[in-house]
Amino acid sequence: MCTENIYPAIYHALMLSNPADKIREAYQLYYGWCDKLYHREPTEILSVLDAGRPIVPKLVAPKDVPRRRMGTLEGLQAMLHAVAHIEFNAINLALDAAYRFQNMPEQFTHDWLKVAKEEAYHFSLITSRLEQLGAKYGDFPAHAGLWEACVETEHDVMVRMALVPRVMEARGLDVTPQIQEKLRSVGEARTAKLLDIIYRDEHGHVAIGSHWFKYCCAERELPYRETFEQLLSGYLRAKIKGPFNIEARLQAGFDDLEMAMLENLGQKNS
Repeated sequence: MCTENIYPAIYHALMLSNPADKIREAYQLYYGWCDKLYHREPTEILSVLDAGRPIVPKLVAPKDVPRRRMGTLEGLQAMLHAVAHIEFNAINLALDAAYRFQNMPEQFTHDWLKVAKEEAYHFSLITSRLEQLGAKYGDFPAHAGLWEACVETEHDVMVRMALVPRVMEARGLDVTPQIQEKLRSVGEARTAKLLDIIYRDEHGHVAIGSHWFKYCCAERELPYRETFEQLLSGYLRAKIKGPFNIEARLQAGFDDLEMAMLENLGQKNS
């Protein structure tokens, strides 16, 4: 059977700007891969300074994203919009990992295509709820912090796995239960239940990042704990803040010594 090279197809999906098109392609890539419709043949790896995204939302500095109280309709819309923006960026992050690091094992490609498909599902869930509440993706400003981390780590898969899944995405494990509690307190149990799905899947996504980070460390004969701490110090020391969801992080591939190190950094930055 004649199959298609997966890498140009992933790049095509990565550069799509229409969310509906990107969601469709994320699903088709994953299920096509599972059905063995694709093979892996290395291609030229292009730097992607800005992945495909719609014209809106307007991107601003993180400090310029308005803060709103969740107890109001506008505040609820803004919170869900922020989650939707994270999920849209997470689709691109997963696609970029699958595309960029072509020398990794086939399971790496499988894992990140699966993550992209799940992030696409999350985006659909949240934007659907957002529309039920009278808003849509693009109605509020957002920031590009997640994608900037992707660009900063494009040179090294070990650095990417350390800093994007294990720092940026792992933050969702810390804050989601608190967001759900606030939602329930304002009568939004339905919305809180949607976050259960995202929270469950994010455990798996962070665990995938942990697995491949440790794999890279083992391949290079590097101690993973010390390497993780060095990477945090070199890239993100000032951004590490608690409190941390220790139980969730342990389930997602962190260990007790790593958590002690993170808590120490978090206390210094508080």
